[in-house]
Amino acid sequence: MSFWTPESLRSACGGSWIVRPPQIQLPKDRPADLPLPPLHAPITGLSTDTRAIRPGQVFLALRGERFDGHEYLPDAVNAGSPILIVDEAGAARVPSSGFEPQVGVMKVADTARALMRIAAAYRKTLERVRVIAVCGSNGKTTTSGLIRQTLVACGFKGSASRKSFNNSIGVPLTILSAQPTDQFLVCEVGTNAPGEISQLSEIVRPDIAVITSIGREHLEGFGDLAGVAREEASVLKHLSRAPKGGAIVTADSPELAEQLRAAGPIANLITFGRHAGATLRLTSVRHAADSAGRIGLEFTINGRLNGRMEMIGQHNALNALAAFAVARRMGADDARALGALATASGPEMRLERVSMGGMEFINDAYNANPDSMTAAIGTLAELSRARAGSGGRTVAVLADMLELGEASESGHRDAARAILGAGSENGPDLVVLCGPTMRHAHEELIAGGWGASRAVHVPTMDDDAAARVAGMLRAGDLVLLKGSRRMRLERVVEAFKREAGGSGVEMARFGPAVCGA
Repeated sequence: MSFWTPESLRSACGGSWIVRPPQIQLPKDRPADLPLPPLHAPITGLSTDTRAIRPGQVFLALRGERFDGHEYLPDAVNAGSPILIVDEAGAARVPSSGFEPQVGVMKVADTARALMRIAAAYRKTLERVRVIAVCGSNGKTTTSGLIRQTLVACGFKGSASRKSFNNSIGVPLTILSAQPTDQFLVCEVGTNAPGEISQLSEIVRPDIAVITSIGREHLEGFGDLAGVAREEASVLKHLSRAPKGGAIVTADSPELAEQLRAAGPIANLITFGRHAGATLRLTSVRHAADSAGRIGLEFTINGRLNGRMEMIGQHNALNALAAFAVARRMGADDARALGALATASGPEMRLERVSMGGMEFINDAYNANPDSMTAAIGTLAELSRARAGSGGRTVAVLADMLELGEASESGHRDAARAILGAGSENGPDLVVLCGPTMRHAHEELIAGGWGASRAVHVPTMDDDAAARVAGMLRAGDLVLLKGSRRMRLERVVEAFKREAGGSGVEMARFGPAVCGA
C-alpha cells in the first residue's frame, strides 16, 4: 500500500481537514493507457517550494524569517498540487469556498513540525533502503557527495542530500525524496545547538552512521570539544541494530573516543584516520601531479591500498576513507571503490578551483571554523611548494569565523599561527584579513614580524571591501578564499570578474574539493 494517500498523510502529521480532497471516481470502461487528469493523479510526494513543485505533489506551507509559504497557496494549486498543508494562522488565507479546481486542505498546528512527522513516518516505509547519516564538524557535505558518487559507480541505486540539506527542513526533505526501490540514501545531519543531531537522527534512523571529524564548531552552544563530541556521538543512539548496519567514525579525536567508551559496545564499528589504531589508517598522503600535470592527492590505506583523487587538501583523503568504508559496508569491491574515488568531485565553494583572468582561485568560502581554516592554510602551503618556480604569488584572503563564542579570539589567532608556521618559503606572499574579528589574526602576524604591506586588515566585508580586495590581486596569483558563510567571501571572485572585464573574462571551474565546516 502506498504511503502517499490523504489519510496516511493526515495520520502522520495529526492534521485535520478544512477541505477534504476530492474522491477519485473514474469510469470503469476508461482505457488503461489514458493519462489521468491532474486532479485525479495519485499523490507523488511533497514539496515546500511552488517554484519547483510538480503535479501530484502535496504542498506544505512553511514559514521563515523572510518568507511565508501561505502566500503561495494559489500558485501551488495552479501547479497541480492535490493537497495543501497549512498551519492554524495560515488557514485563514484559505477561501471558504475552496479553490478552483477543488483541492484538499489540511490544517496542522505547525507546518515545520508536521514536515518532520511526515518524514519520520515515511522513513519507516523504506525497509529496503540503507540509510546513511553523515555527521561531523568538517567535511560532511563532501563526504556525503563522495559516498553517493562511490556507491553509484559501484552499481548501487540511490541519492543523497542536495547541497547542505542538513537541518530540520533539509533532512526531512531528503528522506521524502527517496524511493522505496532505492538501495541507499545519504542524509547529511548537521547541528547548531545541543540536541539537534539526536532530534534529526530519531527521524533518519540510520543503518550506517558516519562521523567525519570533531572540531571547534558552534562553540557558543557546545562550550568545548567534549561538548561537540557529545553532540555528534548522539547519532549512535539511533543507529539501526540490523546486521548490515554499523558506525564509521574518525579515529583522530580523543574526545569522540571517550564518548564511544561511554556508549559501550557498538556493533560493526569501523574507525578511520591517521591514528595508529584506526581500522582504516591513512598511512601516507601527498599532493602530486598526474601524467597530464594535474595536481591531486595520492594516498595509501593500511600501507597496501593505493588511491588517487583529483581533489586537493590532505583532509580530503580522510573524507575518502570514510566513503571507502561505507562502500565496503555496502558490499562493494575495494578496487572498484578506489576507482570511483579517483574521479569523484566535491561541491561548490569547498576548495573549489576556479581559473579566471590568468589566476587561480581556491574558493573555500562556504564556511569556516578554526580547524578547517588551518587545514585550508596548510593546503595552500602545499600547493605553493608544488608550484615553486612559477613566478606567481600565493595569496590568502581570510574572513571572520563566526559562532565561536569565547574561543573566537584564540581561534583567529590560531589561523595566523598556522600562516607563520608555514614558513617564509611556503607561506603566502600576501594575506588579506577581512572582518572585525580578523584583527586578532592581523595583530598576531604583525607581532610575528610581518609588515603592513604583506598582512592587510580590511575591517568590514561588504561589496566595496570585496572590490578593494579584488584590486590587490594580479595575474599569476594563486588565491585562497576562506571564511564563514555570512561573510560571503565569494564576492571577491565576482568583483574580480567585473574589474577584469565582466562577462568577457573566461572562467573555468575544475577539481572541487572541501575544507569547509
